[in-house]
Amino acid sequence: MKKGTLLYKYIACMLVTALMAQPFSYPASAESTSDKIKKAEELKKQTEAQKKEVEEKKDALEDEKEQLQVYLSQLNEDLEEISENLEDLEKQVSDKEAQIEETLDHLETARQEERDQYALMKKRVKYIYEKGESTLLEAFLSASSYSDFLNKAEYVSKVEEYDQRMFENLVAMRRDIEDREATLESERKELITLQEQAETEQSKVNDMVSSTSGSLVATNGAISAAALEEAAYEAEIKAQEANLAALKKQLAEEQAMSARAAKMAWRDISEITFEDGDRDLLACLIYCEAGAEPYEGQVAVGAVVINRMRSAAYPNTMVGVIYQNRQFSPVASGRLATRLAMGANSSCYSAADEAMKGSTPVGNCLYFRTVIPEINGQIIGGHVFY
Repeated sequence: MKKGTLLYKYIACMLVTALMAQPFSYPASAESTSDKIKKAEELKKQTEAQKKEVEEKKDALEDEKEQLQVYLSQLNEDLEEISENLEDLEKQVSDKEAQIEETLDHLETARQEERDQYALMKKRVKYIYEKGESTLLEAFLSASSYSDFLNKAEYVSKVEEYDQRMFENLVAMRRDIEDREATLESERKELITLQEQAETEQSKVNDMVSSTSGSLVATNGAISAAALEEAAYEAEIKAQEANLAALKKQLAEEQAMSARAAKMAWRDISEITFEDGDRDLLACLIYCEAGAEPYEGQVAVGAVVINRMRSAAYPNTMVGVIYQNRQFSPVASGRLATRLAMGANSSCYSAADEAMKGSTPVGNCLYFRTVIPEINGQIIGGHVFY
């Protein structure tokens, strides 16, 4: 191997290292500025769709939040009503218990009066049975007249009737109080049942309030997260719009460069001077850009490089054209440097030889890229040359 070739490879590697630190744009490779614009537009559409999806999700969450707030408000109203009802029931139970207590006092008094009256009656009956005859005799003997005797006898009879009536009244009153006590106790049990039901309902509504409040907090958190996500997509869209604007500006500059090159002088292939290592450099670039393309496409890629060397709008050396800032993507990605270290295949070397001899299946084209409808040019394999 010639020393010049080794020196050339060393210089090429140094250039690659320096150029890789620079931003990449203006490619004449398969990924042209048009490619980048198309990808950027597609990416922007995807981001906008994602943002719209997040906005719809956020709107749905806002609706859910509103429904939860309405539901929570209704639950709080229900809870307040239940609490008031429960307080009322508790008061009714307390009042009913006080009434029962009072009734029990009356009942005890009535029972005592009944017992007392019964005792008095027993004493009078006993007295009448034990002293009855002597009493009547005394009444008869002491009576001033027969009518006086009858009056005294009638008095005794009325006393007995009075005792009997009083006893019956006391028994009836006791029974009435007992009935009233039973009624009050039944009402108290009903109130306690209602109170227990109200307490159960209160507990249930409290649980629903807690659950709904938790759902509301979670929904608020989801809304905040969606808002942050929406803001992130908005920022991303703005960045993509700025990038898209820069790419469109870049494309306009490329088109202006093509127009300028078309008006400038073109050197004949015989005026081009090749240096040691140019063949390796061009073959490796062809390998990186069109290694899987048909042979004609490989020659065409080499012809684009030679056309640039012939045009007064571009550098007039192989190194100058290929390593021109932001032109060929394999330079920026490091693939070309890697391939230079390994070498290209025979097909790419043959294509480089043909291109360096002036063979150009694409005329004076200065750019190539993957085929898209927007670019009018000569299609060879998967590339369109323009």
